[in-house]
Amino acid sequence: MSSPTSRTWFITGCSSGLGRAIAEAALLAGDNVQATARKREDLELLEHLGAGRCQGHLLDVTDAAQARRVLREAAENAGRIDVLVNNAGYGLVGAVEECTDDLVRQNFETNFFGTLNVIQAALPILRGQKSGHLITISAAAAVANYAGFGIYGAAKAAVEALHESLRAELLPHGLKVTLVQPGPFRTDFIRRSLVRAPAMPEYAGSAGKFANYLSQVDGKQPGDPERAAELIVKMVQEGQSPLRLPLGRYITQKIRATATARLRELETWEQAACGVDFPS
Repeated sequence: MSSPTSRTWFITGCSSGLGRAIAEAALLAGDNVQATARKREDLELLEHLGAGRCQGHLLDVTDAAQARRVLREAAENAGRIDVLVNNAGYGLVGAVEECTDDLVRQNFETNFFGTLNVIQAALPILRGQKSGHLITISAAAAVANYAGFGIYGAAKAAVEALHESLRAELLPHGLKVTLVQPGPFRTDFIRRSLVRAPAMPEYAGSAGKFANYLSQVDGKQPGDPERAAELIVKMVQEGQSPLRLPLGRYITQKIRATATARLRELETWEQAACGVDFPS
């Protein structure tokens, strides 16, 4: 049974990975979950675990009209949406030259426009409530990218820039915004959610090397998705809303190293950069 203080979570991409883990953690915390996936069978176990506190919805986030309908139905069923988790997405491995136009556009359709579709569908509901927390799963590739992850990282970087604006726009409406930046987690993302562009021999030592690394690290990632999900639920319970929430030692070290490198580069070019202004 739900408690009077329980929250309602709307979570995309609940078939596996972090989305699934967050849904389970929210249910175990006593909250309600409106879970989405593209296949009905991926939602049945969650609904069983929720024992009346979880309702599944079929959703392809690239369908804006479907996103509006499903968000509306979820809000009507639950009475409100307290936490929106944008998790649905997939990776694209390949050098920029290797990625065909169709592969690029499809990846952006899901990772950027799919996220945008869900947010735009949810905002009228959340603004009407004058409360709510938008949480979106980003990626280490948005912090500093790798050879072979150019398109995927670009989509996630666009998502991060979008949320910087969202945070400023939604603060007056009582809404919170958080980007979750996970490092490598031991989920089935590499096995289930990675598309490989047709390989070119010219990039075997860069993008090809990265693709091989991903296959070798699969199942050995240091991040525990259950612990990550527990931290996200705890953050919400405590009313915290950092703009960026890094998850795992790998990503915290990556953020620190990237910031240090950027500051060093700025120091090298700062005087020249300032010299292009009109004389004061």
